[in-house]
Amino acid sequence: MKEIVKREGLEWIKAFALGMIIFIFIRIFFFSNYVVEGESMLPTLEDGNKVVVNKLGYETENLERFDVIVFHANEDEDFVKRVIGLPGDKVEYREDRLFINGKKVEEPFLDQYRNQSPVGYLTGDFTLQDLTGAESVPEGKLFVLGDNRLGSWDSRQFGFISEKQVVGKVNLRYWQLEEMDVSF
Repeated sequence: MKEIVKREGLEWIKAFALGMIIFIFIRIFFFSNYVVEGESMLPTLEDGNKVVVNKLGYETENLERFDVIVFHANEDEDFVKRVIGLPGDKVEYREDRLFINGKKVEEPFLDQYRNQSPVGYLTGDFTLQDLTGAESVPEGKLFVLGDNRLGSWDSRQFGFISEKQVVGKVNLRYWQLEEMDVSF
């Protein structure tokens, strides 16, 4: 009887260890948790929000305009921003309105901020050429902005980011619990 209990206990330990290995593997290679720091993505993401980033279920070629992504800003920091310009896009802002390839594009995620803002425009006028010297977003690059356009350090200051810098796409905000959201 002791032998059976011993084997059963050993099997449970093996199953638990295998489960932990699988969990760690998935955690490292497929998903990451990030804590949002700062106010550059207000009102979409607030300082202290916790998000899950999908590292594998996307390809940078599959990123779409307005996806919220995390990318390596440098060796020590990762930033969370919204994709505005994709490779080949001509990006321009005029009178607080976004134009991609000459066509006006709505940004519904900014409506709440526009309604609350006592100041004029959220996003100053610019063209890519003004900011970067390029007419359009180069291949392998992205143009990103924070939703808090008045308080975000983004592609307007540091230029394009490489698709290779992208860690993944934000799929879920899970903290604060009352703010849980999967739609970005």
